[in-house]
Amino acid sequence: MTKKFALVVRGGWDGHQPVEATDRFIPFLKGNGYDVRIEDSPKIYADPDYMATVDLIVQCNTMNTIEKDEFQGLRAAIEAGTGMAGWHGGIADSYRNQSDYLHLIGGQFACHPGKHPDECVGEQSDNYVPYRVNMLPAAADHPITRGIGDFDLVTEQYWVLTDDYIDVLATTTQAVREWDPWNRPVTSPALWTRQWGKGRIFVSTPGHRVEILDDPNVRTIIERGMLWASR
Repeated sequence: MTKKFALVVRGGWDGHQPVEATDRFIPFLKGNGYDVRIEDSPKIYADPDYMATVDLIVQCNTMNTIEKDEFQGLRAAIEAGTGMAGWHGGIADSYRNQSDYLHLIGGQFACHPGKHPDECVGEQSDNYVPYRVNMLPAAADHPITRGIGDFDLVTEQYWVLTDDYIDVLATTTQAVREWDPWNRPVTSPALWTRQWGKGRIFVSTPGHRVEILDDPNVRTIIERGMLWASR
């Protein structure tokens, strides 16, 4: 069997448990024949010789920064066929300093409306709300989502700003509550893919912490998404 190479880039905000979260999936990657390298910053993206060998990037790096040469290396690798996969803020809220990164990924975290202000206690749980992930018709026969129906979570519900060059597999809808300033429901993509040059990108907005990654639907989708994105 031909050896495959996966690069795990993790770091940024500790609240997303980048080490514990990615550790959940490293045994899966190794079990599927990947040699896994772990880096704690995007600096490795600036090494073109190494990046040319990478079949899959798994990124969990939230609210960090990326240098111009690092981003250019990441984009060049994807355009040449390297796949990229990630979840939640680790891919959809990674590098706010680089607008071209937002263009590459196709969706940017905007907010996660939380509980009623009277229920907030100053913890991450202030932003945990019950919501449903709604599968679109395109999900029924897609290798990432085949056999998975709508499912419910209690966690951060991402409101995402996107363009129409993403292929959406599932959505989630923000309700209108009496304390919210918006006056009609807002639907955002919850799962999407994107083709960029020869490379594939997969994004799951569920994945705030390990307990969400351990949800059977979320875990299965991310595992399949990594394999789908890979060269």
